[in-house]
Amino acid sequence: MTDALVIFCTCSTGEEAERIANDLVASRLAACVNILPAIQSIYRWRGEMERANEILLVIKTTQDSFVRVRDRIGQLHTYEVPEIIAIPVAGGSDAYLAWLRAQLT
Repeated sequence: MTDALVIFCTCSTGEEAERIANDLVASRLAACVNILPAIQSIYRWRGEMERANEILLVIKTTQDSFVRVRDRIGQLHTYEVPEIIAIPVAGGSDAYLAWLRAQLT
């Protein structure tokens, strides 16, 4: 197991996704954020089935940075309850993981 995390976060627009991604990388809370456009989400909200076209952020960070990333997304996001799901990285290239850690100061 490593100290790296991948965080998934959906956004309503490309502009919102870029704003959050830029902020996280510029503030050194994330080493890298991938923006995956045009996903379709189906979910239940307030008792109703919903569908939405969304943008997915794939955020690379570490366990130590998770709380700050979560809180920053909460400040920047337009959703009442943004998706913020962290998945631990079980392994990876030593060079990539070292690079990731070096970006978060």
